[in-house]
Amino acid sequence: MADAVLSAALRQDAPIPLDLAFDLRPGEVTALFGASGSGKTTVLRCLAGLYRPRAGRIRCNGAAWFDSDADLWVPPHRRRVGLVFQDYALFPHMTAETNVAAALGHLPKDQRPARARELLSLVHLEAFAARRPAELSGGQRQRVAVARALARDPEVLLLDEPFSALDRAVRVALYAEIEALRARLACPIVLVTHDFEEVARLADRVLVLETGRIVAEGDVGTISARADLPIIAAAAEAGSVLDATLVATLPDRRLSVLDTPAGQVLAPVIEAAPGTRLRVRIPARDVILADRVPEGLSVHNALAGTIDTIDPRPAGLADVVVVLGAARLRAHVTEDAVMRMGLAPGRPVVALVKSVAVTRPGA
Repeated sequence: MADAVLSAALRQDAPIPLDLAFDLRPGEVTALFGASGSGKTTVLRCLAGLYRPRAGRIRCNGAAWFDSDADLWVPPHRRRVGLVFQDYALFPHMTAETNVAAALGHLPKDQRPARARELLSLVHLEAFAARRPAELSGGQRQRVAVARALARDPEVLLLDEPFSALDRAVRVALYAEIEALRARLACPIVLVTHDFEEVARLADRVLVLETGRIVAEGDVGTISARADLPIIAAAAEAGSVLDATLVATLPDRRLSVLDTPAGQVLAPVIEAAPGTRLRVRIPARDVILADRVPEGLSVHNALAGTIDTIDPRPAGLADVVVVLGAARLRAHVTEDAVMRMGLAPGRPVVALVKSVAVTRPGA
């Protein structure tokens, strides 16, 4: 595991309770997820230097940004942090280029315009450099905000609900932008969001917050399989999230072949090059359990695994978690099916998944 770029421990009783500690690692997207008032944005503001907690510490690349024992607090302008807000926070009288150049104070003046254009090119806005924010769409304004955040060569990139003010189509386009950017950035990224589809699409690791505490932590696949977390159950349809690699597309069948930790899976055509890494989501209601691989069905995917847990749910249903290699797959079945098939932890089963049920989160 890579060494942490940033480590934090934050504590206070009021006005907003905090009692948590975590590390951020290079190239990793960490999502802070929780209900309103859980402390997500306060934690982000602490990292940015916009809020000083009562006690704790923050260290980034060996330098102390906050240490309550030493009465040390480094102000925001002395932290190399890129921060993208929900509402863009652009200067309305400046062009896209000069908005980005305004964050390049660490460079000589004559180098700033060229570097600003490079950053706009990184978010595919080089053709809009001369436009002011009022002349840009919401998605374009947010891309300018991302370029400006990157202008500081940040040691940490902080995204504070950056997609919530945008419509669905624009959000999906920006997801792709963030996915492309993360492949180029060595710094950790922190994403604050109330949308679990964004977590499933973009995050590597999830910190689930509740009243300023971390109540669950893990990779996205593990957290999405946690039927015992009310915030996950309330925020998204029950299901599983799998990392995948696009192996090939079968044009004659209009299907894509994916390698996942659960095995090879067929999905509807995904427009991407072979070797592309991506995320897929499988709803629990679309997983059928069988005791053998059936014949004569339209289902493309039959994955052999072992039952891990069975938890009763309301209305005569059961939440079953199946272990398939390194993956965990959730299935919703009736209690009657559990009894008829004699399902129990440790029992081998075959999980049947329709190809149309394998989709990209947030798409």
